[in-house]
Amino acid sequence: MNMPFQNFDAQLFQFRDKLETIVKIPSGNVDCVASKIANEIENNKGVLRDKIMLASPIPLETRLEELNSFQTMMDTFNNLKPLPEIIRTQVITQNYICFVYLKDTLFDVLRKNSEKGSVTKICTNFLLENPVRSFRNAIAHGNWKFNQDYTGIEFWARKGGNSGDPLTKFLVLQSELGFWQMLARAVAYTAYLKLTGK
Repeated sequence: MNMPFQNFDAQLFQFRDKLETIVKIPSGNVDCVASKIANEIENNKGVLRDKIMLASPIPLETRLEELNSFQTMMDTFNNLKPLPEIIRTQVITQNYICFVYLKDTLFDVLRKNSEKGSVTKICTNFLLENPVRSFRNAIAHGNWKFNQDYTGIEFWARKGGNSGDPLTKFLVLQSELGFWQMLARAVAYTAYLKLTGK
């Protein structure tokens, strides 16, 4: 196994209970989620690369470069004295990258072109369905704010798919949101590293 994937495996394993109970990854795979995704992508690399390029004209290497730039920004900010303005900038950027930027150009393509029951399919299903879907829509449409004590984000989304449905208020706590973000980043980095051969 390649070291970057083992690092992602270890980071995700901290969330093993959520991976099993919420995402529904079989217990035998929760210690190697990124490595499993890497192997599944390797076995379907040509098709996935072609489908991703059909979804967007942006080269895969550029997508990976953007993710690396994002991570550098996060690391830089994390080494500074925490200021509310910086933390808010991180939250906005991280939510955009994890849930909006990656949706159409990666997660949709992976889900549509992965085998039923594969770890890739299971993870992308989770990242594209509610409650993550509702949260992503709220982020994309500006229907969110920090809750009063800054332990989470309140957001407004439609319960159904009908645009005439009223907006309903939801809350995602930082502990849950951190898990969603970690899973999104691990899937994206694993995919782009595998597909670019980096």
